Amino acid sequence: MAASGASTKPNIVFFLIDNSGWGDYGCYGGTTATPRIDSLAQDGIQFNNYAVESQCTPTRSAIMTGRQSVRSGTYKVPMPGQGPAGLSPWEYSIAKLLSDAGYATSAWGKWHCGETDDRLPTSFGFDEWWGYRNSADECGYTSYATFRALAKAAGLDSPKLWECKKGGTPKATGELDVKVRPFLDEMIVQRAVDFIKDKAGDSKPFFTYIATSHFHPPEAVHPDFDQTDPTRLGEYADVTAEIDHRVGQVLDAIDEAGIAENTLVVFSADNGPGLMTFATGGSAGPFRGGFFDPPFEGSYRVPAIVRWPGTIDHKAASEELLTCHDWLPTLAGIAGASERVPTDRPIDGVDASDFLLGKSPTSPRTHHLFFGPDGSLMSCKWGDVKMILRYSEGPSMPIVAPQFPLFYDLGSDPGEHLNLFETKLDQMWMLLPCMKAIVDFKESEAAYPNIEPGENFRGYSQVKAGVVKKVIEEKPKIEDAKDKIGNAVHSGPVRRAIKREGQPA
Repeated sequence: MAASGASTKPNIVFFLIDNSGWGDYGCYGGTTATPRIDSLAQDGIQFNNYAVESQCTPTRSAIMTGRQSVRSGTYKVPMPGQGPAGLSPWEYSIAKLLSDAGYATSAWGKWHCGETDDRLPTSFGFDEWWGYRNSADECGYTSYATFRALAKAAGLDSPKLWECKKGGTPKATGELDVKVRPFLDEMIVQRAVDFIKDKAGDSKPFFTYIATSHFHPPEAVHPDFDQTDPTRLGEYADVTAEIDHRVGQVLDAIDEAGIAENTLVVFSADNGPGLMTFATGGSAGPFRGGFFDPPFEGSYRVPAIVRWPGTIDHKAASEELLTCHDWLPTLAGIAGASERVPTDRPIDGVDASDFLLGKSPTSPRTHHLFFGPDGSLMSCKWGDVKMILRYSEGPSMPIVAPQFPLFYDLGSDPGEHLNLFETKLDQMWMLLPCMKAIVDFKESEAAYPNIEPGENFRGYSQVKAGVVKKVIEEKPKIEDAKDKIGNAVHSGPVRRAIKREGQPA
């Protein structure tokens, strides 16, 4: 048994898949065989109601900070040439928290939370990183003669793969191009495996963040999976099989090192299926839309699985709500480092460690606010109640606001087909818990103004009690009932009422 097995702090392995739909894997009803991912669900907790943010950068920054991306100025993917963007160096990441708690830390693969040297993973608590600064779409840049001519004329460098140690200077290790594209995940996972094997015998626990490249255009299948199995007809299925294999490689490394019982594994995705990636692939299961259809469920409800053998008991697939913001406080709680969660800024995540560990039958998260790529609120979900204030139906379509909010009962209508405002007018009471969540957030924004994209933010100098501005003027009934509603939302009878049949309350 490795020495780290004696530690009360588990090792943590965090998989993040790019643009992966709720219905892509076998345990979620997918039709491509994914035995290794399915085994995670069989041995741990499969979340059926896990939510992320609107794009790659927002979700990744939320995972890192436990904060809504609109707070940190990372609510949309930075555009090439726009200048500094991504997380402010002031932000306190989960990697920094765990590093401060005694963990060895590493990141492998996609970052996309800032491309300047002071906003790379090693500036946010990671001891080492290998990967690419932005996104896999850069693999295609140099395949265009016009880009090559532009780069030469403007003195631009071609996209690169990078490595860096904490306190060091990033070093380019190779080209990020179409030649390397099929092999990216193999290279990412091999480095993660090497890290796990190297750290397994240490007394110090480790945290490794594995951000793979699939499914992101331009796609390219590794030769070992490119039409090598007659049960897989298309490219999407081949890539799905490779993802499953890469997960298996990491699980095997954990087993071979003898640290499975002291290693927590998280498997998740950053966005719903990017249906533009392949002409014939990607599934959001029973939910409406995909990546580019916010805020319908298919755009942000994605797979999430947690395994910790011997500590987290296998549960039936859970309908409890969890979001990408919850990882920082939850992993801090599991690592016995809750006191390190910042108190000088709003933290939107909740600590769900008691639920994961079986100490509580429910997740403490009661609602989910979803902000769009313009930084403005699009929807609120409370239990199975969904209120949509704005929506979009495709990447070339605008974000529009309906005359009245759309309301859906996700328990009866997971595909969001029947707007209750049009079919029933006796359910406007659903505004109350949703509006309470919105009002609370707006008041928090007034006390702690959001960081602007690219801002070199240095902290809140002073936030006094009583300085919160009243940001919604016409809300007397909501304000009068606010505390009562808040207590009711968390009460046993109401929690039981909003659970799906057969789920624990």
